[in-house]
This record gives sequence, C-alpha cells and structure tokens, in this order.
Amino acid sequence: MTAVSRMLLAATLVAWPATLVAQTEDEVTIGFHAVPAFIQVDPVPGGGELSEVRLLHPVAMLSATSLDGYLTAMGMLNVEGVTIPDGELSPGSWGEGFVDRRHPHTYAHEFMVSAWQPLRTDGTVALSFSLGKGFVPFGSDDPMTRPILRYPVNHHLSQILERAVGVAALRIGPAALEGSLFNGDEPTRPDDWPRVKRFGDSWSARLTLWPATGMELQGSYASVESPEHREGAGLDSRKWSASARLERSSDAGQWYAMAEWARTTEGVSGYSTALAEASMRRGAFGAAYRFERTERPEELRLSDPFRSARPHHDNSTLGTTRWTIHSLNLSLTAVDDWPLLGIEPFVEGSLAQVASVEAGVFDPVAFYGDDQIWSVTLGVRLAWGQRLHRMGRYGVATGPSPSLAHEGPSRAPAMHQH
Repeated sequence: MTAVSRMLLAATLVAWPATLVAQTEDEVTIGFHAVPAFIQVDPVPGGGELSEVRLLHPVAMLSATSLDGYLTAMGMLNVEGVTIPDGELSPGSWGEGFVDRRHPHTYAHEFMVSAWQPLRTDGTVALSFSLGKGFVPFGSDDPMTRPILRYPVNHHLSQILERAVGVAALRIGPAALEGSLFNGDEPTRPDDWPRVKRFGDSWSARLTLWPATGMELQGSYASVESPEHREGAGLDSRKWSASARLERSSDAGQWYAMAEWARTTEGVSGYSTALAEASMRRGAFGAAYRFERTERPEELRLSDPFRSARPHHDNSTLGTTRWTIHSLNLSLTAVDDWPLLGIEPFVEGSLAQVASVEAGVFDPVAFYGDDQIWSVTLGVRLAWGQRLHRMGRYGVATGPSPSLAHEGPSRAPAMHQH
C-alpha cells in the first residue's frame, strides 16, 4: 500500500464517526487518555538496572451512534509510535520483534462500525455485523482497560488485535456467539496497515455466557495463518482461550475479578498461560493484584538485546521460558469527572521469576544475571471525556444486557471500564 493510499484510508477511518454524527442528531462522545510514568527494572538483559520516563497509552477516542443506537461507530488513535518508539520496559513481554519491552501499537488502534438488528421486539434475540480495523473476537479484554498498568506476558496468547476484521454475532438471551474473518499477519511497525489481500485467511469463534448478574464466561478458538510473516510464509497458529469474569458494585465499593487460560500452538511448539487478577475500589482508594504464569519462546536477539529478527526463522528459537509474575497496584483517585477530567496517581510493583521449561541454549541466569526481576512504576492515569471501553466486543456482544447490547461505549467517570 502506497503512502497516499494509507493517508486516504486513515482519513476515511477517522471520518466514519464524524460522518455518522453529521447525518443524525444522535450522541457523539470523545475522550483522551494517557499515562506518564517512571519505570525502573532490575535486572535487564545483560545485567544491571535501567530506568526510563515514558508517556504510555496516549490515545484519542471518538464514538457515535445513529438510528436509535442500532448503528454505532468507534475509533481510537494511538500515538505510542511517537511516545515509545523503542517500546516500554516490561520484563517478559514479547511480540512484533520486541522482547522484554512492550511494543508500540499501531496508530489506527481500533476503527469499527457495527449494525444491530433485533429479531424480537424485547431485544433478547438479535443479530449484528461489525467491520473495520480492530480486535478479533478471541480471548479476554485488552490489557489497556484492566487495573494493572503492566501488560501481561500473555498479551499475544490471549488477544488478537489490530486486524482488518469482519464479525457476525448472534445474541440469544444470556448468550452470544461471534464468528469472524480477518487477516493473519500482525503489524511490525506503528504505521503498518493490515494486508488487505490476506483478509479472510484466518478465522475465530467465541461463545460468551452471562449466567448471573456481573458474571461473564467465554471460550474461544482462532486459526491464524502466518502471523509472524506478513507475506504468509510463516508458521500458522492455533489458539484456544477460556476465561471467567466477575464485577460487583455495592455500598462497600466496586469489585472486579478475572481468571483466564490460553494456549497457542505453532508447528510442533506450544505455549500456555494461566492468569488471575482482581481489584477493589472503596471511595478514592483502589488496589489490584495479578498472578500470571506464562510460557514464551526465546528467539535469537539482534545486537539490541530488546529486539528479535522479523520475520524470524524456525531455527531462531533458542528454547522456551516460563515467567511467573506477581504484580500489585495501589491507586488514588485525585480528580474524577471535573468537569470531565480524571486524575489517578498510582504505584505499581512486579516480581518476575523466569526459568527454562525445556532443554535449549538459552540460560536466563546467564542472560539477565539473575532469575528474579523486579520492576517498579510510578505514574498518573489521565483521562478527559469518554473513558476507555472494552475493546474487542462489538454489536450484540458488547454487554451483559440483551436489551442494551446496542449501546455505545460508556462515559462513566471511573478511570477503568473493567
């Protein structure tokens, strides 16, 4: 795709919500979100400690509804390619050529349009179709919307994002079934666009149940063709995921918990993950904890120890490591919705233990200098207007209430939309 074509496509994506609103009197909301943060990690690849100050999650959001909510559009611009071009210090993270750093996401993070059609007047049976660039219906929520700032190691095992995707969803009472077609190739740079000629080479399906108030269960499967090689010559992935999610709100505070399991196989190799996290908020004070145990491939690194070659070769895998990580986040809501502003300072710490899973040439102690890695983050979540929504759920699969499944992203003042 030429630079001119990319600019035209970007302008079209940005114009979707604006055009939708211009033709109706329905609601449009905008929002901004960013996290300035100081991060310290000890040790880093090669040994020693490293500290950085970065602007994380700098996004601008716009959502719009039309036809009484039966047509929705949402867009998210993410400029991490400018603020963290070399990634975010994050022991254990990997993907898109970054290792022990979280990669910057693409500028066009999510741009989706959904049409919702009730099949019963009470809305308990409904159908929706969604199209655009966004999240594949697979796995759990994008970590950006969850209470721990640090992305889990399993990000590329538990989510599939930034693809050209078409989603059909059927809602019957407390259950939703989604199916999608998308392009298998994942981006390698912030300005990458999905390869349109590969659209439809991969697919996914997800079943979600809401058996009780505040409870959500999901199971999903995805067949992804050559995610690591944009031309389609790489190994295919088969992915499974299951999770349970619980939210409660009472006079005592707000509570959230989520547990998930996922597994990805590529050729003869397989990588599994198990994660559990929970948070509570009483008044202005919040606390969150996460436990994670995830396997990742150890790929041959470049002269920069935080980068690996892309596309990688089968013989560039040096072994498999297992990362066991405990993370704790403490926060204070200093300003909430004044007038639409949110300010939430926080401190977060993580302890990661890394070990080899199988025989290989990669030795964690020799590479890092220790098998335990500490990280500390001091930061402030800043938000104005619309808050972060649950990316990856579109149309009738958006929420637990069938009659409200067509409503757009929330403008609730809480800093997180769990």
